[in-house]
Amino acid sequence: MKYIWERKKWFDFKYDNEVLLKPLSQLRVLQGKLLGRVASLDIKLETEAQGAILVEETLRTAEIEGQKLNRDAVRSSVAVRLGLPRGVGTQNRNIDGLVDVLLDAVRFHDKPLTLKRLNGWQAALFPSGYSGLRKIRTGKLRGDELMQVVSGPITKEKVHFEALPKELLAEEMQLFLKWWRFSLDRMDGILRAATAHLRFVTIHPYEDGNGRLARALTDMALAQDEKLKVRFYSVSSEIMRTRDEYYKILEDVQKCRVNVIQWYFWFIKCVTSAIERSQDIIANVFMRVDFWNRHAQTQLNERQKKVLNRILEAGPGNFVGGLTTRKYTGIAKVSRATAFREIADMLDKKILHQLPGRGRSVHYDLIWPEENTK
Repeated sequence: MKYIWERKKWFDFKYDNEVLLKPLSQLRVLQGKLLGRVASLDIKLETEAQGAILVEETLRTAEIEGQKLNRDAVRSSVAVRLGLPRGVGTQNRNIDGLVDVLLDAVRFHDKPLTLKRLNGWQAALFPSGYSGLRKIRTGKLRGDELMQVVSGPITKEKVHFEALPKELLAEEMQLFLKWWRFSLDRMDGILRAATAHLRFVTIHPYEDGNGRLARALTDMALAQDEKLKVRFYSVSSEIMRTRDEYYKILEDVQKCRVNVIQWYFWFIKCVTSAIERSQDIIANVFMRVDFWNRHAQTQLNERQKKVLNRILEAGPGNFVGGLTTRKYTGIAKVSRATAFREIADMLDKKILHQLPGRGRSVHYDLIWPEENTK
């Protein structure tokens, strides 16, 4: 058999719980520490943390599919939905749709997962009815056309996976939704999220958007496991960081090259890394909130705030090369003279300080909160 779905009851994934026990236990310890830490956050900090994670999740789940979204537009969309300061991003229907799907999956994780709901999610990802320049079926299962995952130029395409035929689709989705309901609280939540992800992308029920929906379902399953309507770590960010590994393990399992337990090992490792990296994101949230609290009465225009937020988002030492007049003009979309004037204003207000260097090599950095306390 070429593909896993050709097996009888292919979705009845077999794995040894004992073999997975150690890495799963280590993951649970990290998960518990993270959730214990965020439990002490007040509502403002919790919302800020949720916003930071959701921005990363939105950017990375799209980037996995080769789609680069505008960070400011994503941040603005997230801010509107969470009641945060909106910023300067312009509205984008595609971004709004993706943010809505990710939020719906987590905020309403306790609501039934139905085909109608999934169809609505998929339609929200493609509000114009197009994927790029291609007209696609939206809000309904894929048609009779052969569904393949391919890469490479048109004349030298490599087929990584071929989804099950259309005539099996309705029954497979019915079985999947039935399993989703039945498995809740009947199997380990992490393994359930891994199973849902693998099973959904293998069914590949839609003409486009299957990967993004699979990752939304992963977030939903993890939210159900944690019984939280907020995400504090981004699995999509970690998948993006190891995208080649992600696609390889999926292909190897779907083509029956390796045992399905390898997928569970990989998924546990992925979530573990996502939680570890979330510590930096949450620490950065604390720092950003502290920074803006210190400068709550400082008069700044929207362009200055936009540039400062870019530096704050990167974190101390991570805004590569520091801030220059040229970078300021690119971010704020202003003339060099205006950039120089607005930077000078922030130097006077003790928000920025000049790094070593003269002339064209003049660079600036924030006076970070901890520096203010010295």
